Amino acid sequence: KPSAVVIVATIRALKMHGGVAKTALVGENVPALLQGIENLAKHVETIRTFGVEPIIALNRFITDTEAELEAVLNWCQDNHVRIARTNVWEEGGKGGLALAEQVLSVLDEENNFSPLYDVTESIEEKVRTIVQKVYGGKDVQFTDQAKKQMAQIEKFGWDTLPICMAKTQYSLSDQPSLLGRPEGFTVTIREVIPKLGAGFLVCLTGDIM
Repeated sequence: KPSAVVIVATIRALKMHGGVAKTALVGENVPALLQGIENLAKHVETIRTFGVEPIIALNRFITDTEAELEAVLNWCQDNHVRIARTNVWEEGGKGGLALAEQVLSVLDEENNFSPLYDVTESIEEKVRTIVQKVYGGKDVQFTDQAKKQMAQIEKFGWDTLPICMAKTQYSLSDQPSLLGRPEGFTVTIREVIPKLGAGFLVCLTGDIM
């Protein structure tokens, strides 16, 4: 059971999710930031689905403007989300004190954490739960190779292991170019590989190795 969850966010990433090209992230763009914050909102919702209140660590870059920082702080205040501005890169430990204080305050609170699925459910159902509740997708599909691997995993009795999804970090979906908060997408599982030492079934999506 986790005692705290920290979501690391940056102004640059939020602007990218709002449609700004990587080459143009330096300039101030509050409208794009507010559009991209829907991606952060989904991550907050997901953590709350587990019964835990997250803390956002807003990791500052020297190109961030005060207007952009204020926009995120105001959004968090409006949505009752804990947030701490962090500036460890420039200030070292001093730049992380606000975050440390937020984490310490959370450690003193009881949470209602519970897993999203029961490990005794089928592999397909466990993956579908992740796709729908964590990523906000519509469904999951498995390649023929993945289906063969799942049948073998079930034969050996390893299907009660939890799932580890290997997926792009750029999108909630398995498509790196699908930014923001996409909906109605289907995630394709191309392989399911048992990692018995770690105790996970690793589902490979997209081009992830």
